[in-house]
Amino acid sequence: MSSTETDSIKYRRALGCFATGVAVVTALDENGEKIGITVNSFNSVSLNPPLVLWSVGEESLSYKAFVDAEHFAVNVLATHQQAVCERFAARGNDKFDGLDCKPGVAGVPVLPEFSAVFECRTEHRYDGGDHKIIVGRVLSFEDKKSDPLIFYRGHYLK
Repeated sequence: MSSTETDSIKYRRALGCFATGVAVVTALDENGEKIGITVNSFNSVSLNPPLVLWSVGEESLSYKAFVDAEHFAVNVLATHQQAVCERFAARGNDKFDGLDCKPGVAGVPVLPEFSAVFECRTEHRYDGGDHKIIVGRVLSFEDKKSDPLIFYRGHYLK
């Protein structure tokens, strides 16, 4: 194993010390097809105006579609949604199969269950190394007041 690989593993392990929530970001691609991806890179940016951000990696199969999307929804997962997290983290499967999503702002799919959801219009896109940072203006949101799914040191907290 090279020094760079070792440093990368150590870096990733150190980042795991920061507990994060887990969300599924959804959007529509250029053909109107639903796309979704599991993220833990979600943060608030501003209360006025209401802005949030998340990032998508260049290696993602839906990278271009998310970068080009004018609207997206951040579905913050609840504690019981580990299977949903894993479904949307997997590559190449029909992630929406069997899910009764409702159309949100601009038709973007909103998951049937969530702890909270933020429906957004893309405001800014920034280069961030091997990721694109996407900032969205929150147009609508809902809080179901349920406990969120938390990821810490490579595991889900119960």
